[in-house]
Amino acid sequence: MKLDEKFMQRALQLARKAESHGEVPVGAVLVLGNEIVGEGWNQPIGRHDPSAHAEIMALRDAGQRLQNYRLTDTTLYVTLEPCPMCAGAMVHARVGKVIYAASDPRSGAAGSVFDLLPSDQRFNHVTEAEGGLLADESAELLRQFFRARRR
Repeated sequence: MKLDEKFMQRALQLARKAESHGEVPVGAVLVLGNEIVGEGWNQPIGRHDPSAHAEIMALRDAGQRLQNYRLTDTTLYVTLEPCPMCAGAMVHARVGKVIYAASDPRSGAAGSVFDLLPSDQRFNHVTEAEGGLLADESAELLRQFFRARRR
Protein backbone atom coordinates (compact mmCIF):
# COMPACT_ATOMS: atom_id res chain seq x y z
CA MET A 1 0.00 0.00 0.00
CA LYS A 2 1.33 3.43 -0.89
CA LEU A 3 2.06 5.79 1.99
CA ASP A 4 -0.67 8.22 0.95
CA GLU A 5 -3.24 5.43 1.08
CA LYS A 6 -1.93 4.26 4.45
CA PHE A 7 -2.39 7.73 5.94
CA MET A 8 -5.83 8.15 4.37
CA GLN A 9 -6.86 4.74 5.75
CA ARG A 10 -5.92 6.03 9.22
CA ALA A 11 -8.02 9.14 8.60
CA LEU A 12 -10.94 6.88 7.65
CA GLN A 13 -10.50 4.97 10.92
CA LEU A 14 -10.73 8.28 12.77
CA ALA A 15 -13.84 9.17 10.75
CA ARG A 16 -15.45 5.96 11.97
CA LYS A 17 -14.52 6.96 15.51
CA ALA A 18 -16.33 10.26 15.00
CA GLU A 19 -19.36 8.37 13.71
CA SER A 20 -19.36 6.08 16.75
CA HIS A 21 -19.70 9.22 18.90
CA GLY A 22 -22.62 10.57 16.86
CA GLU A 23 -20.47 13.05 14.94
CA VAL A 24 -20.31 13.53 11.17
CA PRO A 25 -17.70 10.94 10.09
CA VAL A 26 -14.67 13.00 9.15
CA GLY A 27 -11.13 12.15 10.21
CA ALA A 28 -7.74 13.75 9.65
CA VAL A 29 -4.06 13.01 10.19
CA LEU A 30 -1.13 15.39 9.88
CA VAL A 31 2.13 13.89 8.66
CA LEU A 32 5.68 15.22 8.89
CA GLY A 33 8.14 13.18 6.87
CA ASN A 34 6.58 9.73 7.10
CA GLU A 35 5.34 10.07 10.68
CA ILE A 36 1.90 11.00 11.97
CA VAL A 37 2.32 14.02 14.24
CA GLY A 38 -1.35 14.90 14.71
CA GLU A 39 -4.72 13.18 14.59
CA GLY A 40 -8.26 14.44 14.76
CA TRP A 41 -11.88 13.55 14.13
CA ASN A 42 -15.04 15.63 14.10
CA GLN A 43 -16.06 16.59 17.64
CA PRO A 44 -18.13 19.79 17.51
CA ILE A 45 -21.25 18.19 19.00
CA GLY A 46 -19.55 16.41 21.89
CA ARG A 47 -17.22 19.31 22.70
CA HIS A 48 -19.88 21.99 22.17
CA ASP A 49 -17.29 23.68 19.95
CA PRO A 50 -18.13 24.74 16.39
CA SER A 51 -14.42 24.83 15.52
CA ALA A 52 -13.76 21.20 16.54
CA HIS A 53 -13.59 19.91 12.97
CA ALA A 54 -11.30 16.96 12.28
CA GLU A 55 -8.67 19.14 10.59
CA ILE A 56 -8.56 21.66 13.43
CA MET A 57 -8.26 18.87 16.00
CA ALA A 58 -5.35 17.33 14.04
CA LEU A 59 -3.61 20.72 13.82
CA ARG A 60 -4.10 21.30 17.56
CA ASP A 61 -2.75 17.82 18.34
CA ALA A 62 0.32 18.37 16.16
CA GLY A 63 0.96 21.83 17.59
CA GLN A 64 1.02 20.38 21.10
CA ARG A 65 3.18 17.41 20.14
CA LEU A 66 5.68 19.51 18.19
CA GLN A 67 5.43 22.52 20.53
CA ASN A 68 5.04 24.80 17.54
CA TYR A 69 2.14 26.60 15.88
CA ARG A 70 3.93 26.56 12.54
CA LEU A 71 3.49 23.18 10.89
CA THR A 72 5.64 23.68 7.81
CA ASP A 73 6.53 20.80 5.52
CA THR A 74 3.53 18.80 6.72
CA THR A 75 0.78 17.06 4.76
CA LEU A 76 -2.77 16.83 6.09
CA TYR A 77 -4.86 13.82 5.04
CA VAL A 78 -8.60 14.35 5.54
CA THR A 79 -11.61 12.32 4.48
CA LEU A 80 -13.66 15.33 3.30
CA GLU A 81 -12.64 18.45 1.40
CA PRO A 82 -11.86 21.19 3.95
CA CYS A 83 -14.33 23.98 4.68
CA PRO A 84 -13.24 27.66 4.60
CA MET A 85 -12.50 27.70 8.35
CA CYS A 86 -10.24 24.66 8.13
CA ALA A 87 -8.58 25.91 4.95
CA GLY A 88 -7.77 29.18 6.70
CA ALA A 89 -6.31 27.34 9.69
CA MET A 90 -4.10 25.29 7.36
CA VAL A 91 -2.80 28.43 5.68
CA HIS A 92 -2.07 30.07 9.05
CA ALA A 93 -0.31 26.92 10.28
CA ARG A 94 1.75 26.82 7.05
CA VAL A 95 0.68 23.28 6.17
CA GLY A 96 2.43 22.35 2.93
CA LYS A 97 -0.26 20.19 1.35
CA VAL A 98 -3.70 18.77 2.00
CA ILE A 99 -4.85 15.52 0.44
CA TYR A 100 -8.57 14.92 0.80
CA ALA A 101 -10.82 12.03 -0.11
CA ALA A 102 -14.36 13.17 -0.98
CA SER A 103 -15.29 16.56 -2.39
CA ASP A 104 -17.74 18.71 -0.43
CA PRO A 105 -20.30 20.26 -2.79
CA ARG A 106 -21.80 22.37 0.03
CA SER A 107 -18.79 24.09 1.59
CA GLY A 108 -15.59 22.72 0.06
CA ALA A 109 -12.78 25.27 -0.01
CA ALA A 110 -10.36 23.43 -2.32
CA GLY A 111 -12.27 24.13 -5.51
CA SER A 112 -15.74 22.62 -5.10
CA VAL A 113 -17.40 25.81 -3.81
CA PHE A 114 -14.54 28.12 -2.77
CA ASP A 115 -11.00 28.38 -4.14
CA LEU A 116 -8.96 28.97 -0.99
CA LEU A 117 -6.69 25.96 -1.52
CA PRO A 118 -4.45 26.23 -3.47
CA SER A 119 -5.47 28.85 -6.00
CA ASP A 120 -5.82 31.95 -3.81
CA GLN A 121 -2.42 33.59 -4.14
CA ARG A 122 -3.41 36.55 -1.93
CA PHE A 123 -2.45 34.60 1.20
CA ASN A 124 1.11 34.86 2.47
CA HIS A 125 1.36 31.07 2.30
CA VAL A 126 0.00 28.66 -0.29
CA THR A 127 -1.16 25.22 0.80
CA GLU A 128 -1.33 22.77 -2.08
CA ALA A 129 -4.46 20.64 -2.41
CA GLU A 130 -5.22 17.33 -4.07
CA GLY A 131 -8.52 15.47 -3.91
CA GLY A 132 -9.93 12.06 -4.69
CA LEU A 133 -7.77 9.64 -2.69
CA LEU A 134 -10.13 6.88 -1.44
CA ALA A 135 -13.01 9.22 -2.30
CA ASP A 136 -15.57 6.45 -2.86
CA GLU A 137 -14.95 4.90 0.56
CA SER A 138 -15.21 8.25 2.31
CA ALA A 139 -18.29 9.35 0.37
CA GLU A 140 -20.04 6.06 1.14
CA LEU A 141 -19.30 6.45 4.86
CA LEU A 142 -20.86 9.93 4.77
CA ARG A 143 -23.88 8.75 2.73
CA GLN A 144 -24.59 5.92 5.17
CA PHE A 145 -24.29 8.27 8.14
CA PHE A 146 -26.74 10.82 6.76
CA ARG A 147 -29.12 8.11 5.48
CA ALA A 148 -29.28 6.67 9.01
CA ARG A 149 -29.87 10.12 10.54
CA ARG A 150 -32.79 10.80 8.21
CA ARG A 151 -34.55 7.60 9.33
